[in-house]
This record gives sequence, C-alpha cells and structure tokens, in this order.
Amino acid sequence: MNVTCSSIINPWVSHTVRIQEITPEVADVATYHLSFDDSAIAAAYRFQPGQFNMLYLPGVGEVPISLSADPSSSATWAHTVRAVGNVTQQLARLRVGDTLGLRGPFGSSWPLSAADDHDVVIVAGGLGLAPLRPAIYELLRQADRFRSLTLLYGSRSPDTILFEHELPEWSQRGMSVQLTVDRASPDWAGHVGVVTLLLDRLPLSDPQRTSLFMCGPEVMMRFVGKSALARGIPEQHIWMSMERNMQCAIGLCGHCQLGPTFICKDGPVYRHDQLTPFLNVEGL
Repeated sequence: MNVTCSSIINPWVSHTVRIQEITPEVADVATYHLSFDDSAIAAAYRFQPGQFNMLYLPGVGEVPISLSADPSSSATWAHTVRAVGNVTQQLARLRVGDTLGLRGPFGSSWPLSAADDHDVVIVAGGLGLAPLRPAIYELLRQADRFRSLTLLYGSRSPDTILFEHELPEWSQRGMSVQLTVDRASPDWAGHVGVVTLLLDRLPLSDPQRTSLFMCGPEVMMRFVGKSALARGIPEQHIWMSMERNMQCAIGLCGHCQLGPTFICKDGPVYRHDQLTPFLNVEGL
C-alpha cells in the first residue's frame, strides 16, 4: 500500500526531528538541517516551494519557519532562522544531535507552473531570500521551461548577504544575479540603494510575459509591486509571500488574519491583487 504524507501526518501533531547539521549564515541567522526520527514520516514527507513548518520546542513554544530546502532532497529539510524571539533564541542554543518537534508542511506555494515560457524575476530583501530559495532550486532545475531567470536581492550591508556562497553557482547555472545593499563597506563595488531601484533599471523584453515572485519586508514588497505594475507586468503575474504571527497554522486561532484572509492557510504566497486592498490599511 502506498503511504502518503497526508495519510500519516496529523496537522496538530508534532513529529520528532533531529538536527543533523547547522550552517551559520550571517549574524544571528543559521540554517538548521533537520531529519525525522520516524522512517515512515521521513519517506513520506514532501513540500512545495513557499510552504512552511511549525517548529516546536517543548516548554518554550512553537514558531512558523519557511522551508529553505531543496524540494528534491529527502535526507534533511533546511530551515533558515534568525534568532529574534523566545523560541528562535532557544533554537539557536541547540546543537547537532538535539531534537525538536515539527508539524507541517502548511500553506500555499509559489506557482512556478504559471510562469512557463515567461521571464521570471525574483525580488528578495534580507531574510526574504530564504522562502524563495526552494523556488530558485526548482527554477534552475527546470530552466528550459522559462525564457530567463533573474534574481534581484537587497540586503542591509555586504556582511548580511544571505546564501552568499551559493550565488556564484546560481549565476553559472544561468540565473542573472544582481545585488544591492543599503550601506556599502569600503570594499563593496556593487549597487547601493533599495532593491526597487534594481527592478526599475531591469530591461524587460516583454512585460506581459514576465512573472515576478517577491519576499521581504512588507514595505519593500509594497514598493516592488508598484514598480512592477508601472513597468507593465500584469498584476496576475505578481506573487508575494507574507509573514504574520501564525500560531495554529490551519486558520483557527485568527492570529494571522489579514482582512478576510488567514496567512497560514490562504497564504503565505498570494497573487498581488489578492492583497492590494489591504496592504495600505493601517492596523491590518
């Protein structure tokens, strides 16, 4: 009998995962490579780029973390985490071999199939590159389906560029990678300024056949969306990933409500026009 992920994973139940490797990324950010202790769960678990898991530390709490893993992997599942709250700070104290709980995957995913035969532009800011990393792996693996692939990535400073060691490989595999920083160091020779400027300057051969995926601070995505629309990219081709205070992950607790939508189950990936009415509403 075939065993599927949905048939053995209860969304309310955390399964034990073990830290197999910890990769320091930038200050206060590390990638945790997790594997399931239960071999049946390990064999069945799959996710789509853009989805997230709930990571649970007994006695501390639970936190939603996007997967930053290669979707084709089945050995470990990477989560890139900044230590900023009680749960993530406690996670930062764990070491290889330690265990925690995981439930998921949850949420919507990047609609890569909708970008077939399009120029694909990825716009990321800061830690927003992590939820887009699985999509980048898939785009590069299936590059012949797309007209071109471009990554526009903005970071606060050169020493906070995420996955810097992977960027040359992405370039070699056919993705145009452009970087910008808010504050340059003396040895920085690249762009300086907000990532929106990179989009404003990007040549678009056919805006109507361009798909844009973005993730980062909400203010960044608001301005990237405006720039994309001004460049002629159709709103139905613009997608964004939102981040809110998700606790139950299945739309029952209401903590992540944004207007009529719940980020945990209706998102985190949305088409731009689905959220346009709410992005500028104070207090939402």
